[in-house]
Amino acid sequence: MVKLRAQGRRDSANLAILRLCEDLYDKDATTLQIKVLRYLQEQTDSQFCFLLLVSDVELVCECVSMSETPLAHNLRLGVTETSFQRVVESGEPATLVDISLYDREILSRTFGVTLNSMLCVPVRSKLPGNSVIAMACCCNKIGAVDFNSEDEEEVRHCFRYTTSVLTSTLMFQKEQRLKSESARLLRITKKLFSQMEDVTGLLKEIMEAARDLTVAERCSLFLLEGDELVATVFDGISAGINTDVGEIRIPLAQGIAGHVASTGKTLNIRDVYSHPLFYRGLDEATGFKTRNILCFPIKDDRARVVGVAQLCNKFNGPHFTHNDLQVAENFSIYCGLSIVHSLLYKKTKDSQQRSKLANELMMYHISQVTTEEVAKLYDQPTQDARSWGREFSMFTYSARMFPDGDSISAVLSMFETMGLINRFRIEKLTLIRFCLSVKKGYRDTPYHNWSHAFSVAHFCYLLYEHTNGLPLLDPLEVFALFVSCLCHDLDHRGTTNAFQVSANTTLAALYSSQGSV
Repeated sequence: MVKLRAQGRRDSANLAILRLCEDLYDKDATTLQIKVLRYLQEQTDSQFCFLLLVSDVELVCECVSMSETPLAHNLRLGVTETSFQRVVESGEPATLVDISLYDREILSRTFGVTLNSMLCVPVRSKLPGNSVIAMACCCNKIGAVDFNSEDEEEVRHCFRYTTSVLTSTLMFQKEQRLKSESARLLRITKKLFSQMEDVTGLLKEIMEAARDLTVAERCSLFLLEGDELVATVFDGISAGINTDVGEIRIPLAQGIAGHVASTGKTLNIRDVYSHPLFYRGLDEATGFKTRNILCFPIKDDRARVVGVAQLCNKFNGPHFTHNDLQVAENFSIYCGLSIVHSLLYKKTKDSQQRSKLANELMMYHISQVTTEEVAKLYDQPTQDARSWGREFSMFTYSARMFPDGDSISAVLSMFETMGLINRFRIEKLTLIRFCLSVKKGYRDTPYHNWSHAFSVAHFCYLLYEHTNGLPLLDPLEVFALFVSCLCHDLDHRGTTNAFQVSANTTLAALYSSQGSV
């Protein structure tokens, strides 16, 4: 009688597995997994079952028997970072007591169910090598405290017949996914190389693409300049981030981005607040909460670091995965090539524009400083600025009313009174030629002309006189300030930035991106 019952159970199990195999015709691996998991749930009297697929460095769970659809966010666990590592390496089954509390919490949080009992059975490939390709996990035995050897045999019996079709479907799906990712990367690369003429636009495209490829909340991009990392383009999509800060500069030896730039190695940080390199002050200042970071170097064709991309907060998972890391590193190759070529293109274009501007200046200011003009000023003694009258040294004096023919003499006087000639041993002939050249460099515009430059320089002289020598500045800074006042509007065209940009002038091509024409 006992033998008949046992034979009946075997026949029933064989019939059930035949029906399952008959039903495994889908090309979608997730649908196949759900069908197999439903079968295991029924045969082992489990509350639910799930399958952990084994990749090179990760365990991936895409679905669970309780749902008809895949998990909203795939569960990804590092092979070497979990207690499932022993199952993968030994090929022996495990129960709940073999699973760490940390891994139990992750599983309970993912599936929304407290784990009371568990059976984890390794699934081996039929291919040469017989390696573990997955782990079938049955959870919370119904009607008993724990799973037994018969349940383990049910799981093994199931995969004797289903492993081949499941493996081939997973391989097909992986191939399709790789093909899709390659096509997507190709489209992004094509888009990047279409932005070669606009460095700012290129950097924005790179940030957007990196964010989309890894499903990240925010992306920051820094370019390497000497011993600093510089960000001039910001991720404006992120809430609470001020995109009008101009630029951010980070020393190469500081922070996560600095470390990646220095070492040339990617950092995948799951909990940034526990990492010693993370600077939380930026979060406190902006109100943005950083949970995890994937930071990778951008290199040129000679493997030299040219920049760093920093991705923050994985959207569809608890942290960035090994797959995200691989995608980011592959993407960085195209980033490096496009950035280097774009910067080279900009440098070449700027050189052409500067040459064109120099020719334009020479055509306009073709009249050189004459020997007669220089000799006339050279023969005159350099007076003290106070000799131009008491009003000349008062703030109420209007410098624009000063006679144009004496303006160069007055400038020389201010140089003398401020002690700059003696301090820096400036030859009188050199200073005269310089001042005459500066005056000729101004155009006859309504406002930004030589008279305006003279007025600004006169105001600097007044500050020097009335503050007892500008004590907060050293002599070199005083010298630089006075010369800057004379030269600050050289060759000004008398038009606004917007006009220069609209007219597509050489000046606009060179300087409009820096905000000044």
